[in-house]
Amino acid sequence: MAATFLDRIKLTWDLSAEDIKNRVDSLIKTVRDVYDKVGSLKENELTYENIIQSMTDNDSYYSVQRNMLDFPQHVSAKKEIREASTEADKKLSEFDVEMSMRQDVFDNLVAFQSKTDVSKLKPEAKRYLEKLIKLGRRNGLHLAKDIQDQIKAMKKRASDIAIDFNKNINDENTVLEFTEKELDGVPADAIKRFEKTSDGKCKVTLQYPDYFPVMKKCRIPETRRQMEFAFNSRCKEANTKIMEELVEIRHKKSQLLDFPTHAAFILDMRMAKKAESVATFLKDLSQKLRPLQEKELKRFLQYKEEECKELGIEFDGKINYWDMRYYMTIAEEREYSIDHNKLKEYFPLDHVTTGLLNIYQELLGLKFKEVENPPVWHEDVQMFTVIDVATDQFMGHFFLDLFPREGKFSHAACFGLQPGCLEPDGSRQSAAAAMVANFTKPTSDQPSLLTHDDVETFFHEFGHVMHQICSQAEISLFSGTRVERDFVEAPSQMLENWVWEKESLSRMSKHYKDGSAIPDELMDKLVKARNANAGVFNQRQILLGTFDQTIHTKDKADTQSIYAEISKDVLQIPATPNTNMCAAFGHLADGYDAQYYGYLWSEVYCMDMFHSRFKKEGIMNPKVGMDYRKYILQPGGSMDAIDMLKKFLGREPSQESFLISKGLQA
Repeated sequence: MAATFLDRIKLTWDLSAEDIKNRVDSLIKTVRDVYDKVGSLKENELTYENIIQSMTDNDSYYSVQRNMLDFPQHVSAKKEIREASTEADKKLSEFDVEMSMRQDVFDNLVAFQSKTDVSKLKPEAKRYLEKLIKLGRRNGLHLAKDIQDQIKAMKKRASDIAIDFNKNINDENTVLEFTEKELDGVPADAIKRFEKTSDGKCKVTLQYPDYFPVMKKCRIPETRRQMEFAFNSRCKEANTKIMEELVEIRHKKSQLLDFPTHAAFILDMRMAKKAESVATFLKDLSQKLRPLQEKELKRFLQYKEEECKELGIEFDGKINYWDMRYYMTIAEEREYSIDHNKLKEYFPLDHVTTGLLNIYQELLGLKFKEVENPPVWHEDVQMFTVIDVATDQFMGHFFLDLFPREGKFSHAACFGLQPGCLEPDGSRQSAAAAMVANFTKPTSDQPSLLTHDDVETFFHEFGHVMHQICSQAEISLFSGTRVERDFVEAPSQMLENWVWEKESLSRMSKHYKDGSAIPDELMDKLVKARNANAGVFNQRQILLGTFDQTIHTKDKADTQSIYAEISKDVLQIPATPNTNMCAAFGHLADGYDAQYYGYLWSEVYCMDMFHSRFKKEGIMNPKVGMDYRKYILQPGGSMDAIDMLKKFLGREPSQESFLISKGLQA
């Protein structure tokens, strides 16, 4: 029987609500003791061991324990566990703020730096010391005590209400009821899956597996209108207030720290460096995409006019928010003759998973083995071990939690659970990460079938999992995906390219009934359709990035009217009156504030990496795969992203491949 290495994982998922509460208190005491010891040292007592080593060891311990307590809020099936975990997150976030404001620890770090020849420190240790001092200054520890107290209070308030913001989204449980006639055009498998009322109506939630089939395929505009209105009104009353308070707090805090805006404060730690660079990037790209977008919107209007005549309903002469995804789908089907419902039949989840895991193993020189009867948080969850093929060395574990359930995190994401780093004794702590998603559950007569978008999401998020596992950083602060936030998506976005290449697509697809391959004609159409609706799709990303930058360069923001104004200008589709998409824009309360532009920014690098190495030398070329693992994944955040890129590319990055990938001239 294959080794499971369960002794190498320090996480447990059988904690009760009371256990979580008690462990929080115990963890806080343990970690505070470490900070107290470091803070109480006299200047002449400071050594590498009692300050840097002490803190890196503590970081690793705290990270594992904290993840064990705050991850269940996203995945536990028990409401009391989720609530206890949410409270733990609040309490620990408050504690994080308190520890990040320790004047005594900051002063000792500065004193150690000034008395030490830092050039003789190991590179990661030097980077760690410099980063902690910079973070201390960003917390105002070089400022007067009264200003520090204001910053501390602001950080606590912001942390508390951001947790509430995301809890409100996760707890959102609106259900709309429609007759099957009102859902005309929605795929039969979705109709079958919907719960039914006593009088036979379908109960449709606002979760993605329900929402998108209706918005993409329902022929009845009124049904789509009701769905879109409800979707973009989620948590509107509570979360609009929270977001607007967050904007004010962030601005005030940034000004106390001598930054003009919150965006300037955030970007100081990013590849982009300045808000002006981001604004120019988004504006230039929007202008380049405008002709493509206008052409697409014109076609959408033609399709809408034709359909209104056919259905005998009034044509209003415009594309509304509830029309956008529907006519994007029609455009794709007509212009590329892609029937996504038919295509879905070739992507049964089990086969996609097998194919995807095989591709990653081959590309990165790894071996995965599923753990039987794994210690996990829900019966749906699978657990795997990861072994390096060349050395037979154990590298870590990953978990797959792929189906929706009540109260679960509603998007797709990778959660780092145990950072790969050095232990206090110099041995290596293995990494552990979870991919959480919400793919359609199998039914009694049909397996879980993925849309091509789902397959792309799977590839993307699993790319983050591999970043967590393959990182060989020594210090937990630099483990896994802890790179600059505007680079963090690039490694995963780069790997999305595999779902658009025939060679890799054929390895993770087969018809769920007879096992047949995707017909060549359909495969060709799919690959050609990659840039379908590229103008509208990318302008929507620019809209979100611009909205995020706009509210975070102001002292206060009326989010509803700002979003509506930018939507009209950039997307050229008016926001539906009395909705506020921002109230469910979880990124802005979950660590992506002033950073949503990063999805497009990092795409510049992802396309450069893919086209200049993989596309040129072979998408399954193990030599390129190992270079990618060595230069991009292995360092984690232990060096600047630009230096990793230059090593992998052999030159400075270029925008050329990115622009071509959008259907534009370089």
